[in-house]
Amino acid sequence: MQMRPIGVIPPMTTPFRKDGEIDFKQVAAQVDWLIGAGSHGMAAGGSTGEGHTLDHEEYRDLMAATVEAAKGRAPVIAGIIVDSTRDAIRRGKLVRDMDVAALQVTPVHYLFKPDEQAMVDHFRRIADETGMPIIIYNVVPWSYLSPALLTRIMNEVPLVIGVKQSAGDLKLFADLMMMAPDRLIYSAVDALMYPSYALGAHGSIAAILSAAPHASVELWDAVKAGDHVRALNLHKKLLTLWNAVVSDNLPACTRYAQSLQGLPKTFSRAPMPEASPVQQAAIKQALDGLGASAGQRVEAAE
Repeated sequence: MQMRPIGVIPPMTTPFRKDGEIDFKQVAAQVDWLIGAGSHGMAAGGSTGEGHTLDHEEYRDLMAATVEAAKGRAPVIAGIIVDSTRDAIRRGKLVRDMDVAALQVTPVHYLFKPDEQAMVDHFRRIADETGMPIIIYNVVPWSYLSPALLTRIMNEVPLVIGVKQSAGDLKLFADLMMMAPDRLIYSAVDALMYPSYALGAHGSIAAILSAAPHASVELWDAVKAGDHVRALNLHKKLLTLWNAVVSDNLPACTRYAQSLQGLPKTFSRAPMPEASPVQQAAIKQALDGLGASAGQRVEAAE
């Protein structure tokens, strides 16, 4: 791992065409935009990127295009959202020879929940067979891992370097920060980035960052500088945006927010619906409040 992934790490949307195929030529525009906004890295193939819909070849090619576009300027994290140890290992092996900083791996997301030992073994086998650093993406509601289990996995599997802690319970996030102070703990509590940073989060990987990267970086910088008046103001505006995008079609709403800031129009993969007129109006109003829909446009790549 060449760069330690810390800070604001937006999870990219995947640029699907209307026919559902990936438009790989559009990957670089988003990478350049995120880096231009000051992002400290990026994640591809996660839930915001509809990674659960990608076949193996698409996954490999998307990661290759993202790494190529990043050109070593910021670390790239590769999302893995699958339902078996075998499949997670296969995907990890597809990217381990790329310049990827870490794998972001969910617990299995289908109906059946492994017991605690099976979960430890799942991440141990991925680590052993890929040799890659792993960030656990703790997001699956019926397979949600406790701070104690997360800490156990990190202690028993050294290549599990951290956790992306999702869902809205900030106490679980705070507990994890206390139980694993020497590990990388990222916030995906989109509505509560400000208190996450104040609690000492090492960074964030969350859809709100992709919807408003400029303001998200400003919030991170404000907390680091101790400017809590500015941080609270940004928090309120970002919360307004989050309330506009959070829904079952979150990736579609995130990509709509991006399109208002100059990224080329892309689509979600069926059956996810596009942002509705009501959602679009709320997103535009929230971005106007951040000053993001007019002034912070995509700059042409040099």
